Amino acid sequence: MRYYVTRGPVSLLMAALCPLALTAVLLPWRGSLANTNVALLQVVVVVAVAALGHRLAGATAALSAAVWFDFFFTHPYEQLTISNSSDITTAVLLLLVGLAVSQLAARARRFQVIAVTDAGYLGRIHDAAALAHSATSAHAVADHVCAELVDLLELRGCRFEYGTLLGHPPRLEYDGSVTTGRRHWDADRLGLPSEVELRVFGNGRYVGRFMLDPTPGTIPSAQARLVAVTLAGQAGAALDSTLRQVETL
Repeated sequence: MRYYVTRGPVSLLMAALCPLALTAVLLPWRGSLANTNVALLQVVVVVAVAALGHRLAGATAALSAAVWFDFFFTHPYEQLTISNSSDITTAVLLLLVGLAVSQLAARARRFQVIAVTDAGYLGRIHDAAALAHSATSAHAVADHVCAELVDLLELRGCRFEYGTLLGHPPRLEYDGSVTTGRRHWDADRLGLPSEVELRVFGNGRYVGRFMLDPTPGTIPSAQARLVAVTLAGQAGAALDSTLRQVETL
């Protein structure tokens, strides 16, 4: 529900109506309010819409604010014409400032999302590293990283295979790219192909691989794929260490 109000089609309707609603509230004081003050109040509405919605919603609110300001607060009233040059300047500035702040609000929100996302990725890496140093069971490490990969890459499933490589499935490479055979797979546009291997190395030795079962229609970001590779790397040293202990027994 929240998506439709802040990001979906409803957000555009709300963006168009909010400046009109403010206009209706201010209209009884049209004779006593300076037009510059009305324009500033409309800018506040545009900023609020852009902060809660998205870039297009902010632009829609800016255009709506300029239109209703012209229609109800400039002479001649209730016509989309302006006779006073200062009102023309105010209306143009209202539109331009509204568009500018909507872009800035959208960009600020994007940076906030990136910061939160990055913090989440760092948390996953930290947890995997802590488990890798403290776990005494290779299975515990493999199971933990599998669960993290399922959540991170929105997989249907994941399993860890020890030892010998079997077949030549598509592979998630160390740089986050995906290859099928000798060809590059456009994971940014197509998502992950059918079952993908993520090889795990510990102290330079091949340990095994995570077999990733993608969910059709999902497209994990390049950043998420890089974090997945990092998680596999964190697991590699712990898996190699525990396997060597088993070999010496």
